[in-house]
Amino acid sequence: MNEKGAVEAALFSSAEKISVPDIAERTGLSEEKIRHALRDLRKEYDDRDSAIMIAKIGNEYKMMLRTDYTDFTGKFAKAEMTGGMMRTLSTIAYNQPVLQSELFRTRGPRVYDDVRALMEMDMVSGKRSGQTLELTTTKKFSEYFGIGSTRIADIKKWIESQAKNI
Repeated sequence: MNEKGAVEAALFSSAEKISVPDIAERTGLSEEKIRHALRDLRKEYDDRDSAIMIAKIGNEYKMMLRTDYTDFTGKFAKAEMTGGMMRTLSTIAYNQPVLQSELFRTRGPRVYDDVRALMEMDMVSGKRSGQTLELTTTKKFSEYFGIGSTRIADIKKWIESQAKNI
């Protein structure tokens, strides 16, 4: 068995991020061989400027699309979020923490459906603040978009950098 190929297959087939011990348990490879394969794979994807990257998120890894190429996904894959949901999500991410009642004033009644769906997808969390919810993005949001940080300032900076690329 090609060890690097086995690690690549594990990353490709995993919908969630995966740790070295998880890969070892499922492949029977040693953690040392897996770490070596991960270093090689990450370098190979980076060296050839691939649209795919192997991101290290904490102590776990995930094969994902580089943000530079996400514009193409909508042309080939069914979107998980509607355009309206994406606008609501980006408004929450950029202005967080933000009250749902404030979003309602700017985005209209669709906000309630969008927020409910985004919370079900674990992209947004809300805590009670009087009669409304105070909304923030989640760790999953940062991981999904490959931001690499959950800090509000880093998320805002990432959004601004993406807006410059449009």
